[in-house]
Amino acid sequence: MNILLVAINAKYIHSNLAVHSLRSYARRYREDIAVAEYTINQPSDGILMDVYRRRPDILCFSCYLWNISYVEQLVREIPKVLPKTKIWLGGPEVSYNAGEMLEAYPGLTGVMCGEGEETFLELMDHYHERKPDALSEIRGIVYRQDGGCITETGARPVLDLSSIPFIYDDIGGFRNRIVYYESSRGCPFSCSYCLSSVDRRLRFRDLELVKEEIRFFIDHEVPQVKFVDRTFNCRRDHAMTVWEFIREYDKGVTNFHFEIAADLLDEEEIRLIRSMRPGLIQLEIGIQSANSDTIREIRRKTDLEKAERAAALIRENRNVHQHLDLIAGLPCEDYGSFAKSFDRVYAMRPDQLQLGFLKVLKGSPMREKAREYGLVYQERPPYEVLSTKWLSYDDVIRLKRIEEMVEVYYNSGQFRNTMEHLEKEFSDAFAMYSALAEYYEENGLFEVSHSRIARYEILLRFLKAHIGGNTPRTEDASGKAGDEISQKLDGYTQWLTLDMYLRDNVRSRPQFLPESKVNSDEAASFYKAEEEEPRYLKGYEGYDRRQMRRMTHLERLSGRLLLFDYRERDPLSGDAKIYHIEERMDGNEFS
Repeated sequence: MNILLVAINAKYIHSNLAVHSLRSYARRYREDIAVAEYTINQPSDGILMDVYRRRPDILCFSCYLWNISYVEQLVREIPKVLPKTKIWLGGPEVSYNAGEMLEAYPGLTGVMCGEGEETFLELMDHYHERKPDALSEIRGIVYRQDGGCITETGARPVLDLSSIPFIYDDIGGFRNRIVYYESSRGCPFSCSYCLSSVDRRLRFRDLELVKEEIRFFIDHEVPQVKFVDRTFNCRRDHAMTVWEFIREYDKGVTNFHFEIAADLLDEEEIRLIRSMRPGLIQLEIGIQSANSDTIREIRRKTDLEKAERAAALIRENRNVHQHLDLIAGLPCEDYGSFAKSFDRVYAMRPDQLQLGFLKVLKGSPMREKAREYGLVYQERPPYEVLSTKWLSYDDVIRLKRIEEMVEVYYNSGQFRNTMEHLEKEFSDAFAMYSALAEYYEENGLFEVSHSRIARYEILLRFLKAHIGGNTPRTEDASGKAGDEISQKLDGYTQWLTLDMYLRDNVRSRPQFLPESKVNSDEAASFYKAEEEEPRYLKGYEGYDRRQMRRMTHLERLSGRLLLFDYRERDPLSGDAKIYHIEERMDGNEFS
């Protein structure tokens, strides 16, 4: 038989763990099963044509928030061109309304609900007639009988996670893609906005298997492995064993991503994390809200003070990228409360601050309480919040604008020094991003696609407008007019210059910057000296001075001569390495 498992990913660099896991588990039919991965950026007609060309007997789609609209389009059209193909769906986006999907799409054969590996294997047995029993004997499905009646077979017992084969033996097929890996399923917590709260049956993969598979990733120099465990450190011994193994076996290439609860970390775990190679792991930490009423209402358990302390200790060592999450639109949180949550999390100085918006997921307790909370949300995926009885749609729009400013001016990492100093001009960080959003709105800047250099120019114009309206002109002791505004703007221009050259060796100097204070003769003298007897560019043996100039940049800021080295970058921020050049000028000679 010809069986096709289809994944439609959000981006090309993503891969779909589910379809590969199904194929691996049904190992005796492996040669009959093909996997096709597409993206939501491809025209649906192109996917339709490719599926038709493959002419599967059985076609299975993996369904999520980001692709369900595409899947629905295809499910309408595929039966017209492949009328004999059996079409099955699976995944979280169809597991909680399987009957509705079958009623809405007559071409569907059935839906696999919940955990899919054993269900898929039994379906393969059924279609290969190794088990000619009726579909009614297979647990975990909703299907259409020959007479059109929709039948549900009931939930399936959970699977032993260690029984699932390793899917990455042919790692070459995942080149240039993020590799996803799970060492546990389920979650011990009950957050009402999350589907993990529906099924709390927590299971772990055998640690010896996990270590063997991690060794495989490291040996094959996989750039990044993302653990999809819902709360990786919910069982201390499991987390410690994995982290210790990663640290000891590390070969300096692979990065591992974990989603954790920071307030569960103890002193020993923090010491272990702090001892790792910079860039070896990155941590995603869901704070969601600093409002205690909100945390209680969503049935989440978070000791925020403990999470703050853990994050601070990890950040202090500058070896681990930390990504902190907030959710707007949660119950009991109005605009002012969210601003306080934002400022508290921002003060933790994460490498990225994700300002997300509540998704009212099918099957979640949050959706069941929508009327109680006055929750209005989009009918189409991702079912994002529009308003609540605490937060108006006007407030949501304002927060959307602020989210964009945070993405551009904080999460990009391209304005780090400038934003750190600019914050001092405002009462708090939220007020700063609010003012930026208002400036963009007033000047029609949200509707325009901007280059990175343009973002620097806009920020400088914003600085001029803000500082010019808030800084008084002064006079010195002699009565001579001084200009504090000009002094401040000069300082900010230097911070912008620093930020710009930390990320990129910009060849054409932008017009908004003052003329470089390093003239061509000074630069030529420096690179000539480095070529003859390197003091700073010792890793450049074999390069001539022209090549050195292309890979580095000289800039004088606040009277200091700085050398930006783009071959050596910070593993967390991506910033160029900076050397403070000791200089004594005798004519054009550096010494």
